[in-house]
Amino acid sequence: MYYVYIIRCDDGSLYTGITNDVARRFLEHTSKIGGHYTASHKVKKIVYTEIFETKSGALKREAEIKGWCRDKKLALIKKQKRSEES
Repeated sequence: MYYVYIIRCDDGSLYTGITNDVARRFLEHTSKIGGHYTASHKVKKIVYTEIFETKSGALKREAEIKGWCRDKKLALIKKQKRSEES
């Protein structure tokens, strides 16, 4: 299984990535070994995850989300949060 995830950084910025182990990847980001962007932007928390059966599917979704404006990403995060609360 693969996951697309969005991390909110301390400065409010959003980082989107994929992994097959969300907890490990988050630890890598907090340790500043998870990517160039998060090495210079302190990560705060994972605010969105989506699961895929294939790496290809996750990569396509990651590219789609990365192409979105910030407001659309925030709406996606909010939608998932609402569905989890129901």
